[in-house]
Amino acid sequence: MQKRIITLALASVFALPGLAFAQAKEVRIAHISDRTGGMEPYATATNVGLMMGLEYATGGKMEVAGRKITVLAKDSMLKPDLGKSLLQAAYADDKVDLAVGPTSSAVALAMLPVAKENKKLLIIDAAAADNLTGTKGNRYVFRVGRNSNHDGYANAIVQGRAGNFIATLAPDYAYGREGIASFREALKGTPAQLVHEEYAPPGTTDFTAQAQRMFNALKDKPGRKLIWYLWAGAGNPLKIMDLDPKRYGIEVVTGGNILPVIATYKPLVGSEGATHYYFQCPKNAANDWLVSEHQKRYKSPPDFFTVTGMMTGIAIVEMLKKTKGATDTETMVKTLEGMHFEGPKGRNYFDKTNHQLMQPMYHFRIKLDPAITGGVGQDCVREIPIEEMKFPITPLPN
Repeated sequence: MQKRIITLALASVFALPGLAFAQAKEVRIAHISDRTGGMEPYATATNVGLMMGLEYATGGKMEVAGRKITVLAKDSMLKPDLGKSLLQAAYADDKVDLAVGPTSSAVALAMLPVAKENKKLLIIDAAAADNLTGTKGNRYVFRVGRNSNHDGYANAIVQGRAGNFIATLAPDYAYGREGIASFREALKGTPAQLVHEEYAPPGTTDFTAQAQRMFNALKDKPGRKLIWYLWAGAGNPLKIMDLDPKRYGIEVVTGGNILPVIATYKPLVGSEGATHYYFQCPKNAANDWLVSEHQKRYKSPPDFFTVTGMMTGIAIVEMLKKTKGATDTETMVKTLEGMHFEGPKGRNYFDKTNHQLMQPMYHFRIKLDPAITGGVGQDCVREIPIEEMKFPITPLPN
Protein backbone atom coordinates (compact mmCIF):
# COMPACT_ATOMS: atom_id res chain seq x y z
CA MET A 1 0.00 0.00 0.00
CA GLN A 2 1.45 3.30 -1.00
CA LYS A 3 1.07 6.09 1.50
CA ARG A 4 2.84 9.19 2.68
CA ILE A 5 2.95 9.87 6.38
CA ILE A 6 3.90 13.19 7.93
CA THR A 7 3.94 13.11 11.74
CA LEU A 8 3.93 16.32 13.73
CA ALA A 9 4.40 16.91 17.45
CA LEU A 10 5.63 13.35 18.09
CA ALA A 11 6.45 12.36 21.66
CA SER A 12 9.78 10.57 22.20
CA VAL A 13 9.28 6.87 22.85
CA PHE A 14 12.05 4.46 23.93
CA ALA A 15 10.22 1.54 25.56
CA LEU A 16 6.81 -0.07 25.68
CA PRO A 17 5.74 1.67 28.91
CA GLY A 18 6.80 4.94 27.31
CA LEU A 19 4.72 4.13 24.24
CA ALA A 20 1.58 3.73 26.32
CA PHE A 21 2.31 7.00 28.11
CA ALA A 22 3.00 8.82 24.84
CA GLN A 23 -0.25 7.64 23.30
CA ALA A 24 -2.20 8.70 26.38
CA LYS A 25 -0.67 12.16 26.08
CA GLU A 26 -1.44 12.48 22.34
CA VAL A 27 -4.52 13.18 20.33
CA ARG A 28 -3.87 11.26 17.13
CA ILE A 29 -5.51 12.44 13.91
CA ALA A 30 -5.26 10.87 10.44
CA HIS A 31 -5.66 13.31 7.55
CA ILE A 32 -6.49 11.33 4.41
CA SER A 33 -6.54 13.48 1.28
CA ASP A 34 -6.05 13.08 -2.47
CA ARG A 35 -2.53 14.50 -2.78
CA THR A 36 -1.94 12.67 -6.09
CA GLY A 37 -4.12 13.41 -9.12
CA GLY A 38 -6.33 16.21 -10.37
CA MET A 39 -7.43 17.33 -6.89
CA GLU A 40 -3.92 17.77 -5.50
CA PRO A 41 -4.27 21.58 -5.09
CA TYR A 42 -7.44 21.07 -3.06
CA ALA A 43 -5.82 18.40 -0.89
CA THR A 44 -2.69 20.46 -0.27
CA ALA A 45 -4.78 23.48 0.71
CA THR A 46 -6.90 21.50 3.18
CA ASN A 47 -3.76 20.09 4.82
CA VAL A 48 -2.21 23.55 5.15
CA GLY A 49 -5.49 24.88 6.51
CA LEU A 50 -5.91 22.03 8.98
CA MET A 51 -2.50 22.66 10.51
CA MET A 52 -3.12 26.43 10.63
CA GLY A 53 -6.51 25.86 12.26
CA LEU A 54 -5.01 23.61 14.93
CA GLU A 55 -2.31 26.22 15.51
CA TYR A 56 -4.77 29.12 15.71
CA ALA A 57 -7.20 27.37 18.04
CA THR A 58 -4.43 26.21 20.42
CA GLY A 59 -2.62 29.56 20.47
CA GLY A 60 0.37 27.99 18.72
CA LYS A 61 0.89 25.26 21.33
CA MET A 62 -0.50 22.37 19.23
CA GLU A 63 -1.95 20.83 22.37
CA VAL A 64 -5.33 20.83 24.07
CA ALA A 65 -6.27 19.79 27.61
CA GLY A 66 -2.65 18.79 28.21
CA ARG A 67 -2.51 16.47 25.17
CA LYS A 68 -0.23 17.02 22.19
CA ILE A 69 -1.85 16.91 18.76
CA THR A 70 -0.31 14.52 16.23
CA VAL A 71 -1.38 14.54 12.58
CA LEU A 72 -0.67 11.63 10.23
CA ALA A 73 -1.11 12.71 6.59
CA LYS A 74 -1.94 9.98 4.08
CA ASP A 75 -2.45 10.12 0.29
CA SER A 76 -5.58 8.38 -1.06
CA MET A 77 -4.59 9.25 -4.66
CA LEU A 78 -8.23 9.67 -5.82
CA LYS A 79 -8.69 5.90 -5.39
CA PRO A 80 -11.77 4.90 -3.36
CA ASP A 81 -10.36 1.47 -2.43
CA LEU A 82 -7.11 3.05 -1.24
CA GLY A 83 -8.96 5.64 0.82
CA LYS A 84 -10.99 2.86 2.42
CA SER A 85 -7.91 0.78 3.30
CA LEU A 86 -5.97 3.81 4.58
CA LEU A 87 -8.82 4.71 6.93
CA GLN A 88 -9.06 1.12 8.20
CA ALA A 89 -5.31 1.07 8.84
CA ALA A 90 -5.44 4.45 10.57
CA TYR A 91 -8.07 3.21 13.01
CA ALA A 92 -6.66 -0.29 13.54
CA ASP A 93 -2.89 0.11 13.21
CA ASP A 94 -2.14 3.79 13.83
CA LYS A 95 -4.66 3.91 16.69
CA VAL A 96 -5.90 7.36 15.72
CA ASP A 97 -8.62 8.98 17.80
CA LEU A 98 -10.31 10.43 14.73
CA ALA A 99 -9.77 10.90 11.01
CA VAL A 100 -10.20 13.86 8.66
CA GLY A 101 -10.80 13.86 4.90
CA PRO A 102 -10.94 13.09 2.07
CA THR A 103 -10.95 15.46 -0.94
CA SER A 104 -12.99 13.46 -3.45
CA SER A 105 -16.65 12.63 -2.87
CA ALA A 106 -16.14 9.24 -4.54
CA VAL A 107 -13.34 8.41 -2.09
CA ALA A 108 -15.42 9.70 0.82
CA LEU A 109 -18.31 7.44 -0.15
CA ALA A 110 -16.02 4.40 0.12
CA MET A 111 -14.75 5.54 3.52
CA LEU A 112 -18.12 6.07 5.25
CA PRO A 113 -18.77 2.38 6.07
CA VAL A 114 -15.30 2.06 7.60
CA ALA A 115 -16.11 4.74 10.18
CA LYS A 116 -19.39 3.01 10.98
CA GLU A 117 -17.90 -0.48 11.25
CA ASN A 118 -15.10 0.73 13.52
CA LYS A 119 -17.39 3.10 15.47
CA LYS A 120 -14.76 5.82 15.04
CA LEU A 121 -15.09 9.50 14.18
CA LEU A 122 -14.56 10.74 10.60
CA ILE A 123 -14.73 14.48 9.89
CA ILE A 124 -15.07 15.20 6.17
CA ASP A 125 -13.29 18.37 5.12
CA ALA A 126 -13.43 18.94 1.34
CA ALA A 127 -15.73 16.31 -0.23
CA ALA A 128 -18.99 18.09 -1.05
CA ALA A 129 -21.61 15.57 -2.27
CA ASP A 130 -24.77 16.17 -0.24
CA ASN A 131 -25.47 12.48 0.46
CA LEU A 132 -22.25 12.08 2.49
CA THR A 133 -24.05 13.71 5.43
CA GLY A 134 -27.48 12.61 4.21
CA THR A 135 -28.72 9.32 2.82
CA LYS A 136 -25.23 7.73 2.78
CA GLY A 137 -24.01 9.19 6.08
CA ASN A 138 -23.92 7.68 9.55
CA ARG A 139 -23.67 8.89 13.13
CA TYR A 140 -19.86 8.69 13.16
CA VAL A 141 -19.45 11.07 10.20
CA PHE A 142 -19.48 14.89 10.34
CA ARG A 143 -18.63 17.40 7.63
CA VAL A 144 -17.03 20.84 8.06
CA GLY A 145 -16.83 21.79 4.38
CA ARG A 146 -19.87 23.16 2.60
CA ASN A 147 -21.99 20.62 0.77
CA SER A 148 -23.72 20.59 -2.61
CA ASN A 149 -26.84 22.16 -1.10
CA HIS A 150 -24.82 25.17 0.03
CA ASP A 151 -23.47 25.52 -3.51
CA GLY A 152 -26.78 24.87 -5.26
CA TYR A 153 -29.04 27.03 -3.13
CA ALA A 154 -26.62 29.95 -2.85
CA ASN A 155 -26.06 30.01 -6.62
CA ALA A 156 -29.82 29.73 -7.23
CA ILE A 157 -30.27 32.86 -5.11
CA VAL A 158 -27.92 34.68 -7.49
CA GLN A 159 -29.07 33.16 -10.80
CA GLY A 160 -32.77 32.54 -10.11
CA ARG A 161 -34.05 35.80 -11.55
CA ALA A 162 -37.11 36.38 -13.68
CA GLY A 163 -36.44 35.88 -17.39
CA ASN A 164 -33.39 33.66 -16.87
CA PHE A 165 -33.19 30.38 -18.83
CA ILE A 166 -30.40 28.10 -17.60
CA ALA A 167 -28.52 25.04 -18.83
CA THR A 168 -26.03 23.28 -16.55
CA LEU A 169 -22.75 21.43 -16.96
CA ALA A 170 -21.09 19.26 -14.29
CA PRO A 171 -18.75 16.27 -13.92
CA ASP A 172 -20.46 12.89 -14.13
CA TYR A 173 -19.91 11.57 -10.59
CA ALA A 174 -21.36 12.13 -7.13
CA TYR A 175 -20.17 15.72 -6.69
CA GLY A 176 -21.51 16.86 -10.08
CA ARG A 177 -24.80 14.96 -9.93
CA GLU A 178 -25.52 16.08 -6.37
CA GLY A 179 -24.55 19.67 -7.16
CA ILE A 180 -26.92 19.93 -10.09
CA ALA A 181 -29.71 18.20 -8.17
CA SER A 182 -29.41 20.84 -5.43
CA PHE A 183 -29.31 23.70 -7.95
CA ARG A 184 -32.34 22.26 -9.77
CA GLU A 185 -34.35 21.93 -6.57
CA ALA A 186 -33.41 25.43 -5.43
CA LEU A 187 -34.44 26.98 -8.76
CA LYS A 188 -37.98 25.62 -8.29
CA GLY A 189 -38.55 28.39 -5.78
CA THR A 190 -37.48 31.11 -8.23
CA PRO A 191 -38.90 32.55 -11.47
CA ALA A 192 -35.91 31.26 -13.49
CA GLN A 193 -36.20 28.12 -15.64
CA LEU A 194 -33.75 25.21 -15.88
CA VAL A 195 -34.05 23.88 -19.43
CA HIS A 196 -31.16 21.40 -19.87
CA GLU A 197 -28.53 19.40 -17.93
CA GLU A 198 -25.21 18.09 -19.24
CA TYR A 199 -22.67 15.83 -17.57
CA ALA A 200 -19.14 15.05 -18.73
CA PRO A 201 -16.63 12.46 -17.48
CA PRO A 202 -14.07 13.81 -14.97
CA GLY A 203 -10.96 15.00 -16.81
CA THR A 204 -12.84 15.82 -20.03
CA THR A 205 -10.82 18.11 -22.30
CA ASP A 206 -13.20 18.41 -25.27
CA PHE A 207 -16.62 19.81 -24.35
CA THR A 208 -17.81 20.31 -27.92
CA ALA A 209 -20.65 17.78 -27.79
CA GLN A 210 -21.95 19.02 -24.44
CA ALA A 211 -21.70 22.65 -25.52
CA GLN A 212 -23.64 22.06 -28.73
CA ARG A 213 -26.49 20.39 -26.87
CA MET A 214 -26.64 23.27 -24.38
CA PHE A 215 -26.56 25.84 -27.20
CA ASN A 216 -29.46 24.07 -28.93
CA ALA A 217 -31.49 24.01 -25.72
CA LEU A 218 -30.98 27.73 -25.06
CA LYS A 219 -30.59 29.57 -28.33
CA ASP A 220 -34.30 30.14 -29.06
CA LYS A 221 -35.32 31.12 -25.53
CA PRO A 222 -36.77 34.64 -25.24
CA GLY A 223 -34.99 35.87 -22.10
CA ARG A 224 -31.49 35.90 -20.65
CA LYS A 225 -29.69 32.66 -21.54
CA LEU A 226 -27.13 31.20 -19.12
CA ILE A 227 -24.86 28.18 -18.90
CA TRP A 228 -24.06 27.58 -15.23
CA TYR A 229 -21.32 25.07 -14.57
CA LEU A 230 -19.58 23.57 -11.57
CA TRP A 231 -16.39 21.57 -11.85
CA ALA A 232 -13.64 20.01 -9.74
CA GLY A 233 -10.30 18.52 -10.76
CA ALA A 234 -8.81 18.08 -14.22
CA GLY A 235 -10.53 19.43 -17.32
CA ASN A 236 -11.52 22.99 -18.20
CA PRO A 237 -15.21 23.65 -18.95
CA LEU A 238 -14.32 27.20 -20.03
CA LYS A 239 -13.28 25.57 -23.32
CA ILE A 240 -16.93 26.04 -24.29
CA MET A 241 -16.11 29.75 -24.67
CA ASP A 242 -13.98 28.80 -27.70
CA LEU A 243 -17.22 27.73 -29.42
CA ASP A 244 -18.58 31.30 -29.21
CA PRO A 245 -21.78 30.98 -27.16
CA LYS A 246 -22.22 34.76 -27.50
CA ARG A 247 -23.39 34.31 -31.09
CA TYR A 248 -26.58 32.91 -29.57
CA GLY A 249 -26.67 35.52 -26.81
CA ILE A 250 -25.60 32.88 -24.27
CA GLU A 251 -23.61 33.85 -21.17
CA VAL A 252 -21.43 31.45 -19.15
CA VAL A 253 -21.46 31.73 -15.35
CA THR A 254 -20.11 29.60 -12.51
CA GLY A 255 -19.71 29.30 -8.76
CA GLY A 256 -16.63 29.53 -6.57
CA ASN A 257 -13.30 27.81 -7.06
CA ILE A 258 -9.64 27.91 -6.10
CA LEU A 259 -7.46 30.93 -6.92
CA PRO A 260 -5.52 29.30 -9.81
CA VAL A 261 -8.84 28.50 -11.48
CA ILE A 262 -10.23 31.98 -10.83
CA ALA A 263 -7.14 33.31 -12.63
CA THR A 264 -8.55 31.73 -15.81
CA TYR A 265 -11.90 33.53 -15.44
CA LYS A 266 -11.03 36.54 -17.59
CA PRO A 267 -13.72 35.53 -20.13
CA LEU A 268 -16.24 35.65 -17.25
CA VAL A 269 -15.45 39.20 -16.02
CA GLY A 270 -18.69 40.86 -14.89
CA SER A 271 -20.52 37.59 -14.27
CA GLU A 272 -21.88 36.72 -10.83
CA GLY A 273 -22.14 33.62 -8.70
CA ALA A 274 -21.90 32.33 -5.14
CA THR A 275 -18.89 30.85 -3.40
CA HIS A 276 -17.95 29.04 -0.23
CA TYR A 277 -15.07 31.45 0.41
CA TYR A 278 -12.99 34.24 -1.06
CA PHE A 279 -10.27 35.66 1.17
CA GLN A 280 -11.56 39.26 0.97
CA CYS A 281 -15.16 38.42 1.93
CA PRO A 282 -15.38 37.49 5.65
CA LYS A 283 -14.64 40.29 8.12
CA ASN A 284 -13.56 38.82 11.45
CA ALA A 285 -10.47 38.18 13.57
CA ALA A 286 -10.01 34.54 12.53
CA ASN A 287 -10.05 35.37 8.82
CA ASP A 288 -7.75 38.36 9.37
CA TRP A 289 -5.24 36.01 11.04
CA LEU A 290 -5.58 33.41 8.28
CA VAL A 291 -5.06 35.94 5.47
CA SER A 292 -2.12 37.62 7.19
CA GLU A 293 -0.31 34.44 8.23
CA HIS A 294 -0.90 32.63 4.93
CA GLN A 295 0.48 35.62 3.03
CA LYS A 296 3.59 35.67 5.25
CA ARG A 297 4.24 31.94 5.01
CA TYR A 298 3.21 31.11 1.44
CA LYS A 299 3.37 34.50 -0.33
CA SER A 300 -0.25 34.14 -1.42
CA PRO A 301 -3.74 34.58 0.03
CA PRO A 302 -5.51 31.56 1.56
CA ASP A 303 -7.59 29.61 -0.89
CA PHE A 304 -11.03 28.06 -1.22
CA PHE A 305 -10.05 24.84 0.59
CA THR A 306 -7.54 26.40 2.98
CA VAL A 307 -10.42 27.88 4.93
CA THR A 308 -12.14 24.48 5.02
CA GLY A 309 -9.03 22.95 6.56
CA MET A 310 -8.72 25.77 9.08
CA MET A 311 -12.36 25.43 10.11
CA THR A 312 -11.82 21.69 10.58
CA GLY A 313 -8.83 22.30 12.85
CA ILE A 314 -10.75 24.84 14.92
CA ALA A 315 -13.76 22.53 15.21
CA ILE A 316 -11.56 19.68 16.50
CA VAL A 317 -9.88 21.85 19.11
CA GLU A 318 -13.16 23.41 20.26
CA MET A 319 -14.65 19.92 20.59
CA LEU A 320 -11.67 18.72 22.65
CA LYS A 321 -11.89 21.76 24.90
CA LYS A 322 -15.48 20.85 25.65
CA THR A 323 -14.62 17.18 26.27
CA LYS A 324 -11.62 18.23 28.43
CA GLY A 325 -9.40 16.15 26.17
CA ALA A 326 -11.53 13.01 26.21
CA THR A 327 -11.41 11.20 22.85
CA ASP A 328 -13.76 8.27 23.26
CA THR A 329 -15.98 8.27 20.20
CA GLU A 330 -19.36 8.58 21.93
CA THR A 331 -18.24 11.65 23.86
CA MET A 332 -16.87 13.32 20.72
CA VAL A 333 -20.00 12.54 18.67
CA LYS A 334 -22.36 13.90 21.32
CA THR A 335 -20.21 17.02 21.72
CA LEU A 336 -20.12 17.78 17.99
CA GLU A 337 -23.87 17.38 17.50
CA GLY A 338 -25.26 20.92 17.49
CA MET A 339 -21.89 22.45 18.46
CA HIS A 340 -21.36 26.12 17.53
CA PHE A 341 -17.92 27.64 17.00
CA GLU A 342 -16.35 30.81 15.59
CA GLY A 343 -14.05 30.57 12.58
CA PRO A 344 -12.89 32.48 9.51
CA LYS A 345 -16.45 32.37 8.10
CA GLY A 346 -17.91 33.65 11.36
CA ARG A 347 -20.28 31.60 13.51
CA ASN A 348 -21.13 28.09 12.29
CA TYR A 349 -22.88 25.08 13.79
CA PHE A 350 -23.25 21.34 13.16
CA ASP A 351 -26.80 20.33 12.38
CA LYS A 352 -27.90 17.70 14.90
CA THR A 353 -29.89 15.59 12.45
CA ASN A 354 -27.33 15.03 9.67
CA HIS A 355 -23.99 16.35 11.08
CA GLN A 356 -23.46 18.94 8.32
CA LEU A 357 -21.77 22.21 9.32
CA MET A 358 -24.17 25.04 8.53
CA GLN A 359 -22.32 28.13 7.30
CA PRO A 360 -22.78 31.30 5.24
CA MET A 361 -21.87 31.66 1.56
CA TYR A 362 -20.80 34.71 -0.47
CA HIS A 363 -22.30 36.40 -3.54
CA PHE A 364 -19.45 37.54 -5.83
CA ARG A 365 -18.83 39.34 -9.12
CA ILE A 366 -15.79 38.47 -11.28
CA LYS A 367 -13.47 41.44 -11.84
CA LEU A 368 -10.06 42.27 -13.22
CA ASP A 369 -7.66 42.84 -10.32
CA PRO A 370 -3.99 43.52 -11.08
CA ALA A 371 -3.17 43.12 -7.37
CA ILE A 372 -4.07 39.40 -7.55
CA THR A 373 -1.78 36.82 -9.14
CA GLY A 374 -3.33 36.06 -12.52
CA GLY A 375 -5.06 39.43 -12.64
CA VAL A 376 -8.59 38.16 -11.93
CA GLY A 377 -10.41 38.40 -8.62
CA GLN A 378 -13.86 38.61 -7.08
CA ASP A 379 -15.86 41.53 -5.73
CA CYS A 380 -17.73 40.44 -2.63
CA VAL A 381 -21.31 41.60 -3.21
CA ARG A 382 -22.72 40.32 0.10
CA GLU A 383 -22.76 37.49 2.58
CA ILE A 384 -25.58 34.99 2.06
CA PRO A 385 -26.63 33.98 5.59
CA ILE A 386 -27.43 30.43 6.62
CA GLU A 387 -31.11 31.28 7.11
CA GLU A 388 -31.54 32.47 3.51
CA MET A 389 -30.52 29.11 2.02
CA LYS A 390 -33.65 27.15 2.79
CA PHE A 391 -32.38 23.77 1.68
CA PRO A 392 -33.85 20.56 3.10
CA ILE A 393 -32.01 18.64 5.79
CA THR A 394 -32.00 14.89 5.15
CA PRO A 395 -31.66 13.04 8.49
CA LEU A 396 -29.04 10.35 8.81
CA PRO A 397 -30.33 6.81 8.22
CA ASN A 398 -30.93 4.71 11.33
